[in-house]
Amino acid sequence: MHTQLSSYYSGKKVFLTGHTGFKGSWLAATLHFLGAKIRGYALEPEHDNGLFRILEPLNICESVIADIRNKAVLKDEIASFQPDYIFHLAAQPLVRRSYEIPAETFEVNVIGTANLLEASKVLTKKTTIIVITTDKVYQNKEQHVLYSEDDRLGGYDPYSASKACAELVVDSFRSSFFNASNYRDHQKSIATARAGNVIGGGDWSADRIIPDIVCSLQRNMNIEVRNPEAVRPWQFVLEPLSGYLQLAGLMDHEPQKYSNAYNFGPSPTDHLKVKELVKAAINYWGTGNWQSVAVPDQPHEAGLLKLDINLARKEIGWRPKLDANQAIKWTIDWYKQPVGQQAQFTFQQIKDFFTL
Repeated sequence: MHTQLSSYYSGKKVFLTGHTGFKGSWLAATLHFLGAKIRGYALEPEHDNGLFRILEPLNICESVIADIRNKAVLKDEIASFQPDYIFHLAAQPLVRRSYEIPAETFEVNVIGTANLLEASKVLTKKTTIIVITTDKVYQNKEQHVLYSEDDRLGGYDPYSASKACAELVVDSFRSSFFNASNYRDHQKSIATARAGNVIGGGDWSADRIIPDIVCSLQRNMNIEVRNPEAVRPWQFVLEPLSGYLQLAGLMDHEPQKYSNAYNFGPSPTDHLKVKELVKAAINYWGTGNWQSVAVPDQPHEAGLLKLDINLARKEIGWRPKLDANQAIKWTIDWYKQPVGQQAQFTFQQIKDFFTL
């Protein structure tokens, strides 16, 4: 995989929104590993101990600190950079926070996506665009079914609904401005990527299970778990990122074939309950305890969600490399590293992943 992806990205220009976030930082590191020239566009990172700050001294990308809602600045940065690829990860990514700031969540996730695609219209060169949404875009009936790309979109909470709306924005731009039938004129291809619950080192976001676990373990406190019976499609962060990169590389060669939506998640039988993830994390950490806690007036969070990944398997040849327990081990291994070695360990994990 490394050789193939390097052939796609070595020496190429990649515009990456959301590069200061958890997944964005991992994607920037991976693109740097593959030899790409990266311009990142995002807000300041929320956490000084997050992966972006850890990697920042290495100067792996040009960093533009700006808001995705600032259409004029975004347009200028894209136009001056003239990217070969655009990966759009900038978002308000937290379900529970979306209940606190619903309008802003829609503004960032929907209008921000529209701004990115409108800004891309200024490019007169061939450009491949990947918009990252979420597995939560589906109208989730919380049943033991695997959601495929042609299932109905929906969203109970503002975050999920905003990402479903972003999918509609992409579909509209793809039909109205970047229609495959007129590809020779506009030279733009767009796909959306829907990933499951991603875990990995360097994430300190509020109300996410891995940061909650690690913070508790580091302080020798009991891990408090809100929804121990909830089932999620856990996957190590490099799993979906490798899928995004593979998809974009194929699109660059056959732009009209792959301009679709794709799910990236674990194998159908590899879904763990939250309590199973917590127990595995404690095991790999070597110590710790957990307890279920009732949270008064807790906002709704899905109790069951599973993805069908057959389309990504068949069309782009992607498959998960690590099962959920291995993903947990890789994640805990990262957090156990001394702070001064976390940057080096990040690239070691990237190297190791691509040799699997």
